[in-house]
Formats: sequence, structure tokens, C-alpha cells
Amino acid sequence: MKAQNADNPILISTEVQNISETEYDIVFKAQLFKGWYLYSQYNPDGASLPLEITIQNGETGYELVGKAKEETTFKKYSDVWEKEEIVFKETAKITQRIQLTNKKITQIKLNFFGQVCETACINVDENFTISLTGKAITETISIDEKSKKLSQELQLDLKNTELLELSTSSSSEKSTGLLGIFILGFVGGLLALLTPCVFPMIPLTVSFFTKQSQDKKKGIFNAILYGFFIVLIYMLLSVPFHFLDNLNPEILNTISTNVWLNTFFFMILVFFAFSFFGFYEITLPSSWGDKMDSASSVGGFVGIFFMALTLAIVSFSCTGPILGSLLAGSLSSDGGATQLTTGMTGFGLALALPFALFALFPNWLNSLPKSGGWLNTTKVILGFIELAFAFKFLSNADLVGHWGILKREIFIGIWILIFVLLALYVFAKIKFPHDAPVKKLSYSRISFGVFLIAFVVYLSPGVLKNPTWNLSLLSGFPPPQFYSIYNQESDCPLGLDCYKDFDEGLAAAKLQNKPILLDFTGWACVNCRKMEENVWSDPAIYQLLKNEVILISLYVDDNEKQLPKEQQFTFLKSNGKTKEIKTVGDKWATFQVINFKNASQPYYILMSPELEILNIPQQYSDVETYQKWLEIGLKRFQEN
Repeated sequence: MKAQNADNPILISTEVQNISETEYDIVFKAQLFKGWYLYSQYNPDGASLPLEITIQNGETGYELVGKAKEETTFKKYSDVWEKEEIVFKETAKITQRIQLTNKKITQIKLNFFGQVCETACINVDENFTISLTGKAITETISIDEKSKKLSQELQLDLKNTELLELSTSSSSEKSTGLLGIFILGFVGGLLALLTPCVFPMIPLTVSFFTKQSQDKKKGIFNAILYGFFIVLIYMLLSVPFHFLDNLNPEILNTISTNVWLNTFFFMILVFFAFSFFGFYEITLPSSWGDKMDSASSVGGFVGIFFMALTLAIVSFSCTGPILGSLLAGSLSSDGGATQLTTGMTGFGLALALPFALFALFPNWLNSLPKSGGWLNTTKVILGFIELAFAFKFLSNADLVGHWGILKREIFIGIWILIFVLLALYVFAKIKFPHDAPVKKLSYSRISFGVFLIAFVVYLSPGVLKNPTWNLSLLSGFPPPQFYSIYNQESDCPLGLDCYKDFDEGLAAAKLQNKPILLDFTGWACVNCRKMEENVWSDPAIYQLLKNEVILISLYVDDNEKQLPKEQQFTFLKSNGKTKEIKTVGDKWATFQVINFKNASQPYYILMSPELEILNIPQQYSDVETYQKWLEIGLKRFQEN
């Protein structure tokens, strides 16, 4: 691989201004490449990551004085986030004041974190050692010859790179991302309503407000306010995770590929599932509920707020497991804390809606079914669903860790067992501790049981060597089809021929004179599996992938697979910083960022064996879009 210029889109320098014996201003000056933006520390929540200046870990003797001062920022509307963002363009000047708590300090160490975006986004995470005495501080970075050579070889001499500046990410995916999370949270809240901890509270609480208030309008207003406070409380539960995201913005994004955190989530969800089965209860300390209940007797807005907080606490044994699933699912995705807030808001809204609606239309209360054994049945059913979801996290850990214990057929077999047991429960063939005797099966229960049997039948071919269908409705959830217990001719998607090393694939492309389809993917990437199983499986696209291109699949999250010692090295960035390249994931993640200025998956590039980009990079899309993209790139290759 030949080297090309891999300069960062932002270059940062520092200077020191002495304010007093113990106070200094540290001035960060940044130059941005044309078209790139750096986001302000005041950028709104739920948008691009804000700038942050912090003291490096372990450093003492000085502290930051407030937030940094910014000069010449601009407002720019983001179609992706649907918000007005605050940005720097071309240049940035940020001044951070520090206060010495130890007058003997002569140098300080600060971290500058920010996000710079054009059509793609790159995180800037730089450490600075700054002298307060005016003396230059030189930090010698020792890079051996092997590291220099391998660092250069990691960079490509790409041609026709203007196509990389255009984005083809699916607009529908962007617009529905947070909406989908909100809907999932809302559905979770609706399910929580049907549990024995929450459902009986609806008529009791609404009756309280409508009877205890001085007039009907006042009662309705109080009930609506009560519902609003429920939404607010659940939304506020996500706020601490935004601080966690700001302290280390990458921590939430790495959860989805971290073996031990996925294993932890698996154990937590199993623990929650068995609490739903009735073997034990997960409760907060009773003193919390007593204190909140006492506080709710206070009149006005404060009393109503504490009534809502009391509901959240006393219903925790039913809502906790659902919230735990929402937490795990949100923090395992790219949106992190923003998605968690969106999901929690949807959850709170679903819980609050009945209180407001029944207050407006109190006659509806008569139509509510009476509390009874059906509430516990709902809770047990949720336990089975929780148990099924738990195995997705164990599957993520297994895939990334290459354990080989939860192959696709085993995963599907476990799901079949779970849903067979659920069907038996629905038909009253098995019981749990708090179940009431079932004298007669209701129509709805029989219908649900039939649906479960149909779902088991749908899953069943998935354990066979040659399934009759590919479970497209669940694509992205079970392990990929090539991760199988049966002998496979290929460990590539859909049995295609692929290379998992760029140099090997490039050599094959030159030998066969075929274009390269570079596929940046991940073991725990759900959208990657959806593309492979729903888009690549289309007959027309499959034939193009099989016959017309050299497929190179690079797994950027393969951080458990160590590179051979002779291939491990220290990568020298253009800004003088270094990164240790020790795993396969380290290598291909860095390879993607420095050459294509992108860090998302799936991410597809069509290029010639001479490294000429043939089409705009493609991301998650539908069959028609992807086929057209392939055909345009292949046509350009044939014309050259």
C-alpha cells in the first residue's frame, strides 16, 4: 500500500497567558480544513458531541475555572439531528482558565475532546502538556522502523477521492432511528401498564384526583399534571448517562462490542426474567416509598410530583426489568444516552397517558377489566420475552470473543425452547409460583398460544443444515448464517467467497481484474446482518457479489483476535500522536478512519484494483438502492 497525505481535518496549537500568581489562561487555537466543523461545548443535547476540555486522569495541583470561553461561533441547522447546532468553522479559539492549588506546579496536562464533521464525523481526542514557565516541553515519541513502515502501509493512495466526500447513508434510517427507540420505549411502557404493580393504580389514582379536588376541572388538571410528572421522572432517570457520555464520549458506543459488558447484560436480563416468573421480587428499599408517600401529602404541585415519584418507586418490581432491557438496548447502540432519554420518555408517556385520558373521560374506567390473575400471566409472559432477549447479548459476546458456543442453530434452538415453554404456559400446562388456577382458557389466550406455536414453526427450519427459509423477519438478531455448527465451505456471508485481509483481496482483484467491494462490518453489527440477509440475498445482487466483484470484509470490532507479533505496531498519526495496533479490530478500524474518514458500519466502497473509487460509498439501504449503486460502479469499472 502506498502512502497518501492523511492529515487530520483539524490542527490545534496552544499558548499560555499569565493572569496572576496562581491563575493562567490556556488558549487553544485550531485550524479546520475547508468544509469541516468543530462543535461548541454549548452544542444542544441529542446532537453532535460537544467540545470538552478536561484535566488528564491522575493529575493534581490545579483545577479548571468554569467553562472555556469561545470566540466566533456560528449556528448551523442539522438535518440529521433536526436541531440548530453551534459550530466553529475554519478557525477556533477556546480559552480555558486554570487555578493552581499547588504553586510549585510548572506544567499542566489537559485533554481536548471534540467532534469535527463534514460528510463524516471524526472524534478529536488530544492530550496536551503545557509549560507555565515559558520553557518548551518536548515529548519524544519513539517509533521503531517496523512501526514506521507498517504505519505507512496502512494508508492507501486512493484516486477519485472526491466521491468520498458525498454521503449515501439512508435518510430513512436517520429519520426513524430515534423515533424507533421512542416507539420501543412506548411499547415497553404499555406492557408495564399490564403488570400487577401498575394496572390497579390507574382507577385508584384517577378516582382520587377527580373526587378529592374542589371541582372537576381542577381534578382533571391535577391528573394531567400527575401524568406529566411521571414522564418527567422517567426522562430524568437518563440524565446521569449524559454526564457519563460527556466524561468519556466513546464509552457508550463501545458497549455493543465489549465482551464482558454484553455478558453482564445477559446475566442481568436473566435475573430480571426470573423475577417476572415470581421466584423473587426486585424492590427498592421500603423506606424510600414511605418517605415519598409522606411527601405526597404536601399540597400543590410538590405533592403531586411526589405522588408520581411514589408510583415510580412502588412499581419498580414490575417496571425495573423492562427499564433494564431498555437501558441495555439503548447503551448498546450508537445513540447512547440520547437514545436512552428518547426511550425513557416514550416509556414514561405510555405510563402517564391512562391517568390523563381517564381523568378526561372518567366513564372509561367502567370499561377497564378487573384486576386478577391475568395481570400475573402478563408478567410471566414478559419474563419469557426478557429471557429470549437476554441471549442476544450473550450472542454478541460470543461473536466478538470467538468463543464458538452460541452458533446460529444453538441460538435459534434456545429460542424455540423458550417459546415452546411459553406456549405451554399460555395453555396452562406449566405454572409459576403466583399463578392462579386456570379453569377455562379464554379466546385471547388460545389465540396467543396459536400465534406462539406458529412462531415456533417459523423458527424451526433455522436449526437445519439447509433451512427452507432464512428467518428474514429476525435478520440481524440471531448470529449470522455463516456462524454455524455445520461444516461450511465459507465463513463469509451467504457462503460467498471473501477475503478478510485487504492486501490479500487486493492481490486477488489485480490477478482477476475485478473491482473490489470493500465491506467494513462488525461481529455485533445488527444492520450489517440485515444488509447481508435481506439485501445481499436478493438473487440479482447475490449474482453480482458472487461473479463480478472481489469481496473484502473487514471486521472493525474484532478486538479479541490478536495480530501476530510481527504485525503489531505503533501507528503514528499525522498530528504526532500514536495508537497501538494490536488486534485485527484495531487495524481495520484505523484503516477505515484514516483512508475514508468514516467510522460507521456497514460501510461499502467500490474501487478498482488501482484504488480508484468507482462510486459514492454506500451504507445501510434497501435492495433497489443497493443494486443500482452496484451497477453504476461496475459500469464505470468496465468503461475505464
